[in-house]
Amino acid sequence: MPALLPLAALLALPLTAGTGHAAAAPESAPRPPAVSATAAVAPSVATAAATAEITEGQVKEVGPGGTLFYPSVTSCLTVTVRLDDGGLVGAHASLFQVPGEYRSDQILAALRERVGDRGVRAVEVKGAVGAWDPSYFTKALESYGDGEDVPFPTEPDPDGIADAVAKGTGQPAGKVTVEDVPDGDLTVE
Repeated sequence: MPALLPLAALLALPLTAGTGHAAAAPESAPRPPAVSATAAVAPSVATAAATAEITEGQVKEVGPGGTLFYPSVTSCLTVTVRLDDGGLVGAHASLFQVPGEYRSDQILAALRERVGDRGVRAVEVKGAVGAWDPSYFTKALESYGDGEDVPFPTEPDPDGIADAVAKGTGQPAGKVTVEDVPDGDLTVE
């Protein structure tokens, strides 16, 4: 007795011409390329997801009406660009590089590239403002060698951070706001 195939499997098989019987695709038939759910998106195209989770060292975006979720913002800073069309582009800047992700001195350039030439309404920086020296956006902690003096913030410098983010994103300083927020998850709508 022949094995029974589920209906979905039968519907997926092409019919052999004139016989009405299903035929298996030849082994040499080209298969469509696999597409990753995390495939890179062109900077000018928003992701289809309504929510994007941005972990340390990452840059992502959502279209109008979307939400950015930044988990575990403890010693980090988040930078959210509000686009004129209502979309959001975000970066999660970490004091120390997460393997395979952007360092603090690379993340603003990646954010700027992702935004491209689209109109920007505002840039919001939130997180552990007191843990950051503005220079960390131009020289990451990992790039200091033995014997080099590493700048250490003695007090919060929101104005210095705003200036560094404005320069790094190519936006006017007047569009950048900085807010110290308590440790935890951060959601931006």
